Formats: sequence, C-alpha cells, structure tokens
Amino acid sequence: MSVLPERREQIRSAHAALILQVVAACQNPRLRGAVDEHLRVAAANGWGELVAVIQQIMAGKRELGLLQGLDEEDSVIVESILMGLQNPETLPKSTGQADPGLAAPGLASVILAARRGDPQAVAWLGQMASQMQKAGGDMARMGAALGPLSRGLDDRRKLEKGMGPLGRSLLQGVLDELAKAELQ
Repeated sequence: MSVLPERREQIRSAHAALILQVVAACQNPRLRGAVDEHLRVAAANGWGELVAVIQQIMAGKRELGLLQGLDEEDSVIVESILMGLQNPETLPKSTGQADPGLAAPGLASVILAARRGDPQAVAWLGQMASQMQKAGGDMARMGAALGPLSRGLDDRRKLEKGMGPLGRSLLQGVLDELAKAELQ
C-alpha cells in the first residue's frame, strides 16, 4: 500500500529535527554526541528498529535495503535521511512553528491508535510530547495535552488552559479530527 504524500509530509514534518540532526551528524562527526543521546532516548521509548538503522547510516551504510522490515513511519524517516545525505534540498524544513491544518489529522490518527492500545503510537506520542515540550509556549502546552487526549480526556477548556491562538487552533483541529473519526 502506498503512502499518501500528505501523510509522508506529516511524518517528515513531525520528525524534521531528528532527520536534520542525523544528516548533520553524518556530515560532521563532532555533532554525533547530541544525536547519540537522542537515539538512546528513542530506543528506550520503543524505537529500537529505527535507532538501529540510523546507527548503521551514521556508520556509513547508505543502501536502500536499510528500509526492509521498517514500518511506514520509520521508512519515511530513513528515506528522508538517505535522500537528505544525497541532496540537502530534499530535507524537511524546520520552522519551529506547527501548521494546525497539517498537524491535526496526523496527531489525531496517532491519538486514536494510542487509545486503541497500539504501543508504537503510545511511544510516538511520548516522543512528540517531549519534542513539543522543548519548543516551549503553545507547543509545550499542546505536548502536555497529548497524554490526556490519548486516554480519552477531551475537555477542550481544560486542555487549552494557558494556550495562545496557535495552540488553541491546533488543539481544536485535533479535537475536530477525533470527533470525525468517532462518527465513522
């Protein structure tokens, strides 16, 4: 089954920081320490297969066979790293700003999977929440809302406490997507 371009871009956007860090560390070994720490945390959160492949890439391996056995999300990340090493123009842009229209459907689909007990979705939400916490502001508050949302708590007033317009817009988009999914 092919991955829709929109879904691929959501994955690339969500993991842009990791993709950019790995490519930079491959080009400059002095940057590897920060990436190694990020990979250690990712492995501890259930991303062992992806981490093993990224470590192979950082060791110099560049074959497309690295994609074998990876799930959709991991494949998109590895593919983005490999393409970025060949052509930096293909790398995702790290804007530091979330586009609620792009992020909401992807976040909602992962939240739904987590609600259904998918361990990979739970791990992904944890990683995403951690990245959002580091961004600060509305993104940190949205990251804090991912846990309650994954447990089925969706009281918008409680979840949006302290959020500005960007955070409220993203939260509302996620809640709208979750409501649509429940109707199906």
